[in-house]
Amino acid sequence: MLSRMTNKNNVEKQFEILRTLVAIAIALSIAFIIILLISDNPINALASFVIGPLTTTRRLGNIVEALIPLLFTGTAVSLIFSANQTNLAVEGAFFIGGVGASFMATQLNLPPGIHLVVALIVAGIIGALACGIPAILYIKFDARPVVSSLMVNYVCLYLGLAVINHVIRDPAAGFLASFKFNKTAVLPKIIKGTNVHFGIFLGIIIVILGYLYLYKYKKGYEIRMVGKNVDFAKYSGINVNSVLMSAQLLGGFIAGMGGAVEVLGMYNRFQYQKLTGHGFDGILVGIIAKNNPKLVPLTALFLAYIRVGADVMSRVSDIPIELVSIIQAIIIMFVVAERFLYKLKHKKIVSLSRNEINEKEEIVNG
Repeated sequence: MLSRMTNKNNVEKQFEILRTLVAIAIALSIAFIIILLISDNPINALASFVIGPLTTTRRLGNIVEALIPLLFTGTAVSLIFSANQTNLAVEGAFFIGGVGASFMATQLNLPPGIHLVVALIVAGIIGALACGIPAILYIKFDARPVVSSLMVNYVCLYLGLAVINHVIRDPAAGFLASFKFNKTAVLPKIIKGTNVHFGIFLGIIIVILGYLYLYKYKKGYEIRMVGKNVDFAKYSGINVNSVLMSAQLLGGFIAGMGGAVEVLGMYNRFQYQKLTGHGFDGILVGIIAKNNPKLVPLTALFLAYIRVGADVMSRVSDIPIELVSIIQAIIIMFVVAERFLYKLKHKKIVSLSRNEINEKEEIVNG
């Protein structure tokens, strides 16, 4: 019985990987067909899309720069969605976390190292509060997170802009932005000629800790159990409400810290005037990674690569950068389609079951 369950689980895992790879292949194929149909110089466009990101140090740096925030938001989404909670406030948590870190970076004078740690922790706490609001509304009032979390994003946006514009705005900047960050709070650059910063190491640490928490720690097991079967989790004695709350608070903390890493690593002052989209990108990363932090770096790298490729292509050819949105949409449609390649999986499971039955019959008859 145990062997049968193990084989079935292996088939499930192989099927999910295959389905994701096929979805990516289909999306890229459609993108290539579009390029061939509408471009006056499709060969040049394809080359710039596929090879362009690798041609200069600056472009390689752009890939890493785009990758860093996705490590945080992708891991945050993996934690939240593993509990089967569609909390979209990761976007707002990322933004308001950046605002909180900017406040700490402009208003405090602390020693190097300590200043940065304080800014990151404050950003994380603010992000946790942002994601915690939809969780409380769901637990106490049965308000669906998919709706309440979207509203929380706008609260975070306008509350953050109020802080930037009325509390830490620099009137001498010449545009709507905060005061410059104190150097003690800024993440150092690590590759000359690029904006790649120390946040890449923090992102990798977050991914590792997120994986260990979800798959090697009791609390992470409870999160996954609640996500898969909430009734069984209750029957097993798991405090479901506590698990739902902790998953979303932890996800919000990571997203808020990601916002801090982004603004303190990439810029010298806060200058966003709208939601950045990193949280929604994290949802895309989490979905493709099947809510497994171990797969987040690969998924984030893929997304960062095609975006840089699309940017290079839009600058050297007649193909607009919006092509990457088409690729993303197609991938998501196939990945979330439960029946996509379902027959293939079903045939494989049936074949394994028949083989096991035949083996048992041979043992009994032998």
